[in-house]
Amino acid sequence: MIRFALFLALVATSALAEGPRVIASLSQNAVAITTDFSGSEIFVYGAIERQRAINYSDANLGVIITVFGPSSPVTVRKKDRVFGIWANAESAVIDSAPSFYALASTGPLVDILSDASNSRANVTVDNSIHIAAGPRGIADPDVYREAVIRLNRDRGVYFDMIGEVEMVGKTLFQTHISLPANLVEGNYTARIFLTKDGEVIDDFQTGIRVRKVGLERWIYNLAHENSLIYGLLSILVALMAGWGASEMFRLLRR
Repeated sequence: MIRFALFLALVATSALAEGPRVIASLSQNAVAITTDFSGSEIFVYGAIERQRAINYSDANLGVIITVFGPSSPVTVRKKDRVFGIWANAESAVIDSAPSFYALASTGPLVDILSDASNSRANVTVDNSIHIAAGPRGIADPDVYREAVIRLNRDRGVYFDMIGEVEMVGKTLFQTHISLPANLVEGNYTARIFLTKDGEVIDDFQTGIRVRKVGLERWIYNLAHENSLIYGLLSILVALMAGWGASEMFRLLRR
């Protein structure tokens, strides 16, 4: 709450710019992944700063908030029947698919964001997924893009919160973004877009660090930096678990 009060003070004292602009902040800019990590929540809040008094044209303003995680290549394979057996057929390489993508808005995107402005600003997740290559010509690349989105929605790492950005009066806005337990470690980005008549007229961007800490960090570093030792320790733990289970059953049979 102290941070929110300081933010409001900044809004009141900041210099005014030409036309409406958006300023925002997050409740936290770092997320720690521990052994018992079950997800987190980020409170996003901000304000629309104006040079002039509020008038009827402000009804055409909209706010869109996106939070997305680090991108990585993904290979998507399409299954088809070959001699009556389901087998992998065509495949496509997705060059940069975000590991996480959440979008929240003040209203339906069709009302506050035009297709042209969406393409220029890369607001929605489909504009952040690009197909790099395939073994042969891909007749319909959008099929693979839609497959990535569908699979990640099923996993709970892509989701939309349409209409869940709350406007307080005609100046302040706020929402909560839930981060699931299966987050990928890395640098995340939060972007806040201010739109007018469907066009993006201003945006604000800030970062979120998601890092493993404690035992999770030690295991992660060991697996990636000392794979031989990690493999030997994994075998040792498996042997000890098997021996312990066998001894327990032997004692129970007595």
